[in-house]
Amino acid sequence: MQTVKTIRILALLTIAATSSFLSFAHAETKTASKDIVAVASSAGSFNTLVAAVKAADLVETLQGCGPFTVFAPTDEAFAKLPKGTVENLLKPENKAKLVALLTYHVVAGKVMAADVKTMKAKTVNGQSLDVKVTDGAVTVDNAKVIKTDVAASNGVIHVLDTVVLPN
Repeated sequence: MQTVKTIRILALLTIAATSSFLSFAHAETKTASKDIVAVASSAGSFNTLVAAVKAADLVETLQGCGPFTVFAPTDEAFAKLPKGTVENLLKPENKAKLVALLTYHVVAGKVMAADVKTMKAKTVNGQSLDVKVTDGAVTVDNAKVIKTDVAASNGVIHVLDTVVLPN
């Protein structure tokens, strides 16, 4: 009798543990089920970036498998640019410049904050970003990273306070 009781208790514990694990796994999948474009679109602070990605026809690329690390300037970062810059870049005749600017904010691979070190990071546009870590603060070129590790299904977003400009 004792053996049957022990088996029932173990079975119940196994079911409970499996149920908890599956709930946790589902929650983890849910948080990173959106791709980079969807995460940026739903955040509410990347409207200019999303509009630029659309104008540059980079939506499908950034919805692809990746993984990508995107250094994403906020709307406030774009507002720091000289008046008329964003509007100019969004014109069809400036698409190549816009693509160069946007791809300068993207690194192939998924680089989490814990893995960041002072280095040159080659961007998708071929140029390198100057990444510096000083007393725990990270800068990319001269932009401050103000939020890290925003998860997406195909990579990660690190938020910048300034738009970084390619050469």
